[in-house]
Amino acid sequence: MFRPKFITFDCYGTLTHFQMAEKTREIYGPRLSADRLEQFIKNFAAYRLDEILGDWKAYDQVLVNAVERTCRRNDVAFDESEARQFYEAVPTWGPHPDVPEGLAKVAKEIPLVVLSNAMDAQIMSNVEKLGAPFAHVFTAQQANAYKPRFQAFEYMLDELGCGPADILHCSSSFRYDLMSAHDLGIANKVWVNRGHEPANPYYGYVEIPDISGLPAVLGL
Repeated sequence: MFRPKFITFDCYGTLTHFQMAEKTREIYGPRLSADRLEQFIKNFAAYRLDEILGDWKAYDQVLVNAVERTCRRNDVAFDESEARQFYEAVPTWGPHPDVPEGLAKVAKEIPLVVLSNAMDAQIMSNVEKLGAPFAHVFTAQQANAYKPRFQAFEYMLDELGCGPADILHCSSSFRYDLMSAHDLGIANKVWVNRGHEPANPYYGYVEIPDISGLPAVLGL
């Protein structure tokens, strides 16, 4: 049974219930048909990813830019004050219901680490709601890069003083986390299947439905 030095986690979506779609429905639902709203949500997710693939910029700007581009594509009037509501909402979001108990069991045996596409001013509010102690919390702001860029993962490994073989990385996303982890030689990976993306066995992982399944992966 592999016992890592650290278990590293994506936060938003994997641990924290990331409610971008719900917030989008709240803001834009009253002015869009059901079909147009779902297309808007899909485009918004794609533009958020595209916005973080270049040089680092603050996450509030990532979201404002992504909303502006989504509005333009969908012929919706853009209001920056509405776009900023997404950034302001993020620190208020708590964990998926399965997270606190599952993390608490694992935290007794192995140090937990967050690597998040977040600003320092946001992330601790979310981490404090997770119900378990984290040894380290690393952000895109600290790394000067967002996942899926390798720089974010390399920053984390350098700060931990370990290599790819020493960690178990846990995420609900292939595009943001597990593909890059694979390419960087992180062989031990867990995919939390929260329905965000289809399975992709090529990348080599243990699949669990939620965090309650993580202790069993580690023989705990």
